[in-house]
Amino acid sequence: MDGFSFRQTKTFHPTSIPMKPIRFVQSISKILRGRPQVPTSLEDNAQLQTILNRRSVRRFEQRDIPEDMFQAILEAGRLAPSTVNLQTWSFAVFNDQRWEEIFGAHIPFRAPRAIIIIGDTHRARQVLDAFQDSPLIEYTLGVINASLAAMNMTTAAESLGLASVMLSETGHTGLLDIGYLKEKLSLPERTTPLMTLVVGYPKGSLPPMPPKLPLKVVSFNGKYRETPQTVMEDWLAQLVDGYKAMRPFSSFEAQLSVYNSKIGQAESDLQKIIFANNQPLQKNQWSHSHEQIGARKSG
Repeated sequence: MDGFSFRQTKTFHPTSIPMKPIRFVQSISKILRGRPQVPTSLEDNAQLQTILNRRSVRRFEQRDIPEDMFQAILEAGRLAPSTVNLQTWSFAVFNDQRWEEIFGAHIPFRAPRAIIIIGDTHRARQVLDAFQDSPLIEYTLGVINASLAAMNMTTAAESLGLASVMLSETGHTGLLDIGYLKEKLSLPERTTPLMTLVVGYPKGSLPPMPPKLPLKVVSFNGKYRETPQTVMEDWLAQLVDGYKAMRPFSSFEAQLSVYNSKIGQAESDLQKIIFANNQPLQKNQWSHSHEQIGARKSG
């Protein structure tokens, strides 16, 4: 698998992203001017402000989260919506001591608490056979539902004055380290570690809003419409330059290289999880499989 790469454009070369001082200044200026677009009539809505002002935080104070607050965050995850109320998630819960015992390091960014969110259809299958011949649907529903739970917990943490960041790679924390996490957590079949939610009290000021595509680009009425390439090039420039501004000794390209180094193994591990008891269907098998499922439903 090739992993991430940049398309050939007038602005960027696919394997090298040059630093252009004028563009850099323009990008940072746009990032700093970025604000959530809230109708005037809703500016005082506290819940909406909590959601719109959330930021991924990577600096935390060295103080514990009260247990009742942490339990409330987990409860928000437990009560998240899910497909047919299947609740296809599990939460591996850690303080720093427990994290260090299992992983041999501190929780990333020295946060006091962490939650590994796991897509889990294993539990429901003890009493239901809901996904016959449908491994991709089973996996996807697990991911959708667990992600909803993760976002619920993030919002709950924000409402309690805490901050968080969702990780998929840093410190072996998610989808790019599936095999490693499956082994460390003794996860059974039909479970997929997706991400880690790192939670704590934010240290210092919150970072600016990262580059976000305009609403008119990501939403449409009726039929999908292509986004002008110039819009995407400008977004990518802000992404690259903003990353450099936040991490002067690294680069967006270097981070993608880290991802690329892991994607092949992660893809292999993921296929084993999804198709553990189901071989992927070949193109000429789809119609036959659908006929079988239809016959079983009608019978």
